[in-house]
Amino acid sequence: MKFLSKLFLAVLLLTVTSVSWAACPEGSKNNYKGECVYASGFIGLAGHPLAVERVFPNLDFWHLTNLEQPEDGSGRFFVTEQDGLIRVFPNRPDANQAPVYLDLSGQVSNKNSEEGLLGMAFDPKFKDNGFFYVYYSASNPRRSVVSRFSASIADPDLADLGSELVILEIPQPAGNHNGGQLAFGPYGYLYIGVGDGGWGGDPFGNGQNTGTLLGAILRIDISSASASESYKIPASNPFASIEGSRGEIFAYGLRNPWRFSFDMVHGETRHSDSEKYEPKGPVEIWVGDVGQNLWEEIDLVRIGLNYGWNVMEGSHCYFPNTNCLTSRLELPVHEYGREGGCSVTGGYVYRGNRLPSLTGTYVFGDFCSGKIWGMRYDGTSVTYNLLLADTGLNITSFGQDLEGEIYILSRNDGIYRLANPDEDN
Repeated sequence: MKFLSKLFLAVLLLTVTSVSWAACPEGSKNNYKGECVYASGFIGLAGHPLAVERVFPNLDFWHLTNLEQPEDGSGRFFVTEQDGLIRVFPNRPDANQAPVYLDLSGQVSNKNSEEGLLGMAFDPKFKDNGFFYVYYSASNPRRSVVSRFSASIADPDLADLGSELVILEIPQPAGNHNGGQLAFGPYGYLYIGVGDGGWGGDPFGNGQNTGTLLGAILRIDISSASASESYKIPASNPFASIEGSRGEIFAYGLRNPWRFSFDMVHGETRHSDSEKYEPKGPVEIWVGDVGQNLWEEIDLVRIGLNYGWNVMEGSHCYFPNTNCLTSRLELPVHEYGREGGCSVTGGYVYRGNRLPSLTGTYVFGDFCSGKIWGMRYDGTSVTYNLLLADTGLNITSFGQDLEGEIYILSRNDGIYRLANPDEDN
């Protein structure tokens, strides 16, 4: 979440580039900046750029960090605000109220610009059990907390503050690089994105240390969580039986994973007692990993792999700055330099119906520049990377609804989505 401390850099970024000069779709070509440009001079899909439209224009929020839609039949949206509030509102364009669902401001620390209420995920069986999970920063001592709460029985638009069950606490040496994403993936396991513990350059070597929970994507089983045993470690986790390593680790070598997601069609991202989706192939997680000084990266994270930090920043040596050993490190799928922005915000693979030309495209952005790109990956390499829109927004996060539509969360504004410029909104 480095974006929160680098707001002032956004105005300095006047151009954008893609490091990978991949092939462009039919009817377009690479320009001198590596962008796919159509003959008309426009940038985007289907011969024209995509527009960005405000959704829920009557609602204003403060420092949005997350958007979720539970699979409970209500259609409701939930958002998290950095200072500790969860709000709920109906999925209607004329929605004019977003009441507080849960107020955690009394226990959330946001003294540092990268701390606060950072993540939320609904239990796959939320409709039946009312459970949801949050990731927030706390102080005295400084730590990240993953907790479970319950919806109120009396009022579905309220949660029970007194129902907190602390699942996991992670000591934090600094106030930055907290990560903060939560998501349920295949087999109903909970995945947690955790940064390297902060400062600059990973001075404690957490990224390459499997003996710590920092700098990693974690995977835990919370299906039988209780006060006596808050979670279990899946036996299939890569370090579950390795002495001196943390069994919770799914993959490591990350600096600050700021938003990760599963492709809806590739795994059991949603399930109920009556319907299950079996995973298709190995578990894959799209991760936007915020860089240090020069490179922002997109990683396709798989079980047990090492994504290189702090030996590498992107696909480049960081420490040492030359001749680093990369043989056992996983390189990013894509990277971009400071011409494109200063803080990547990971997104989602588009699976909606409003923009069919985007189907199968991984959509991501940058907090500082406000650029949004669409990237396609064939399992081996990036087939193309398109600049979809130049929004001018400070993009704190993306969200995806149950229909596969993608939403853009602006730090200082509201909620947006991509649209065709000629679409009748």
